[in-house]
Amino acid sequence: MGMASAPGGEGWSAWPAPAKLNLFLRIPRRRPDGYHDLQTVFRLLDWGDTVRLRLREDGAITRVGPSAPGVAAADDLVVRAAKLLQTEANVAKGVDISVEKRIPSGAGFGGGSSDAATVLRVLDRCWGLDLGIERLAALGLRLGADVPVFVRGHNAWAEGVGEVLTPLDLAPAWYVLVDPGVHVATAALFQAAELTRNAPAATISDFVSGAGLGNAFEPVLRCREAAVDAAFAALAQIGTPRLTGSGSGCFVEFASRGSAEAALAALPSSLKAWVAAGAARSPLLDALETAGNAE
Repeated sequence: MGMASAPGGEGWSAWPAPAKLNLFLRIPRRRPDGYHDLQTVFRLLDWGDTVRLRLREDGAITRVGPSAPGVAAADDLVVRAAKLLQTEANVAKGVDISVEKRIPSGAGFGGGSSDAATVLRVLDRCWGLDLGIERLAALGLRLGADVPVFVRGHNAWAEGVGEVLTPLDLAPAWYVLVDPGVHVATAALFQAAELTRNAPAATISDFVSGAGLGNAFEPVLRCREAAVDAAFAALAQIGTPRLTGSGSGCFVEFASRGSAEAALAALPSSLKAWVAAGAARSPLLDALETAGNAE
């Protein structure tokens, strides 16, 4: 299954966990339960982490190698995903999990959520559960609002807390991404007094028509974090910068890889910036299909 590779030799398979961008993010209202209704478009990228799995017969679920910075092993989202699936499906099998991190954490690129979604999808297959996408997406939602879009694996218009998804076909695009190095506490931002929570609801046709819908967190973060404001100022020289998620990652969209690479070359070398392609669908779906055909 998958590509056999390290860590530690035999029995490991490797699976993609792609990053995402929020092409815009609006908050039409704060709900009675204290959560916020969002509107956003999730764009999956052809770049991200690699999750490696090795099945165990003894029921143990272990994280091999470093956990996410500042996260206790038990709170690790990939471990929680595996345990949740194990409990829900009443499985006696276990797994060793190792993550090759490329997606910066706390920057709004969805790394932890994507890693967890990959664990759910692949273990559902490898443990022979076949729970179906709806159940896996519902389990994903219990782990985090961004997990279902990665479980489903399609670019999507999203509403609710981000779990009510309508698949969207998006034109090919390339992105210059910047990580300002600020780890954003999403919960604190949602509480920010200056956050706009009553934006008029947008529609898919507003988005498709190219209306600049913006990100509700952008003014808040640019005001609070000098590094984010500096990244926006630098990116403004090459195009229209946008914030992903609740930040701090920012990006500019281009219609071709060549124009994105040229823009990247024009940025100050002090910025942590790189180019990634938008994906037509999650690379994980391709990997699962390829593995399925090989069985």
